[in-house]
Formats: sequence, structure tokens, C-alpha cells
Amino acid sequence: MSSDRPRQLLLALESSCDETAAAVIDRQRKVLSSVVATQHELHERFGGVVPEIASRAHVERILPVIDEAIRQAGTTLSEIDAIAVATNPGLVGSLLVGLTAAKTLAMVLDVPLLAVNHIEAHLYACQIAAGRNVFPAVGLVVSGGHTNLYDCRSPVEFELLGSTTDDAAGEAFDKVAQVLGLDYPGGPLIEKIAAKGDPKAIAFPRTFLKDERLDFSFSGLKTAVLYAARGTPGSRTPPVPLTEQRIADLAASFQAAVIDVLVGKCEQALLKANRSTLLVGGGVAANSVFRNRLTEMADRLSVELIIAPREYCTDNAAMGAIGWELLDRGVFSPLDVDVTPGLVRKQR
Repeated sequence: MSSDRPRQLLLALESSCDETAAAVIDRQRKVLSSVVATQHELHERFGGVVPEIASRAHVERILPVIDEAIRQAGTTLSEIDAIAVATNPGLVGSLLVGLTAAKTLAMVLDVPLLAVNHIEAHLYACQIAAGRNVFPAVGLVVSGGHTNLYDCRSPVEFELLGSTTDDAAGEAFDKVAQVLGLDYPGGPLIEKIAAKGDPKAIAFPRTFLKDERLDFSFSGLKTAVLYAARGTPGSRTPPVPLTEQRIADLAASFQAAVIDVLVGKCEQALLKANRSTLLVGGGVAANSVFRNRLTEMADRLSVELIIAPREYCTDNAAMGAIGWELLDRGVFSPLDVDVTPGLVRKQR
């Protein structure tokens, strides 16, 4: 591109769950702005995301967030060349708010509309961090709503290798935090408290760890923590008192069980898919113990590990830079495109 050619800009929007986000990314995938409005304070009292509250908050915040992203990027809406927006998977009401805003902007500005898969975007955040092509690779997205393994043949070709059969890992963190009397969101708090505990104090189950299939299950682990904390129903043996140390031990032992399974399944997937690169994204990927264990495994297997930067692990719009990949391939979306909240496996 010649130096006198105007820069090309993508505006990406994200509203799949409880984060309202917008980002401006240039053609070289440089993130010029990334604005995220969280809703933690709205959902904290409920111990999880309430869909109706989330969608109403998105309506209130989407325009100010877009305006701030444009301002921080030092540009104007008239300079935007394309609009990318997450349309799946996620909460239907939340997704619709972002999509409606994106459709309106695409129509008014007369620019392409690009429908982005939220999970695939989490893995594309690894490419933003690397500043180069990182595909093909095995990809793990581990968050509050999803725990999925993919064979990523290219930035737009993802084959689902395995997923959770019940709770996602992040969801299990939140539910266990409730059991232990901790606030929402539970992941960061469990990590903090677990640092004071013994990860070998309680032998919690590691479901499917030795199984050949690349699926996950954390429901049984969550129940095991509940019984360890509050006692087994029908048992005459009273539970161990929930002292500060007991809570730390429970948190550490739970966290160790989750991480053992996640790391173990990544190793299986790398061998099965015969890949030498592992990409990891999603909110749980911000956990320091998890990142260290992944690094140890990658060093042992001599594979390249790329974990999304912490600011791009939780939901954000910068990862919508994957929209450039769609634009390059002419994969545009019509203005009547709809959200597909439950779609995980996608074929192009």
C-alpha cells in the first residue's frame, strides 16, 4: 500500500453477553482503540448474568461506547471502511443490540457488514498479539460460556474437536465461587484465594482426563466442591468447617482439577491434529496458574504457545479484527442477517 493511500479502518462491535465493546482496527491489524463497558455491578447480586438486564444495559451503552472508540482512534465514522459485529454464539437479546447498531451503521455509511463468530474471534486475538499469521493451529477457547477445542486450519476455517457436555469452565468457576461465599465474577477471586491454599488438599474428579474424546465436563467437579464445602446429603458426618484456610484449600484444589483437564485435553488435541501451535483465548485464559501450566506443557512438547493478552481474554471488540479476514475473502453479510445465539460449529 502506497504511503499516500488513505488508511483503511474497521469498526468492530461486541455485545454477545454482558460486555458492550467497540474497537477501531486498521488494515495491519493495529488496534487504534478498544473500549469496553462492563456490567459486573448489575449482575453481581444475582451471581451470574441475567439476560434481560444485560440486553437493556447494551441498549444504554452501545452508542456511547462506539462514540468513545471513534474518538480514541482519532477518526470519524465517515472514515470507517467496514463494520464487523459478533452474531454468534451468545445471548440473543444482547447479540441483537450489537447487530442492530452494526446494520444501521453499515447502511448509513454504505460499507460492508461482516458477521463475526465470537469464539473464533477469541482465537484471532492470539494473531493480534503475535502480529503475524499463527495458523494452522489447535485452538482452545475457555470462558464463562464456552470450553471448546478447535483444529484451526486458517483464520476462517475452524473444525470443532470437542466441547463441554455441561458447564463451561468459567461457569464452573462462578458457581464454585458462590458455594464458597465469594462474589461475582468468581474466576479472579478463586485464583487469588487459591494462592493461599493447597492444590492437593482435596482429590477432586478430573472428568474425561483419561478419555480419548476431546470433550469436557465440569458439572461433577462443581457438585464435588459443593459436597466438600457443605456436606454430602444424607450423611451423618458434618462437613469440615469453612475456615479461611479450608476455603483456600477448596479453591486451590478445584482450580488444579480444572487446569489439569484443560491442559491435558490441549495436549491430546495437539497430538491428534498433528499441530505444532496452540492458541488459547477466553476469560479463563487470564488465570496465571493456567498460563504457567500451559507454558510448561508447550515447552515439554516443543510446540509454540500463543495466549491472548489478558486485555483480550475477556470479551472485547478488538478481537473483531477477524473481520478483515472475512473482508479479504469477500465473505460479506446482507443487511437482513440474523443472530444465531446457539451456533458453535460453523462451516464456510
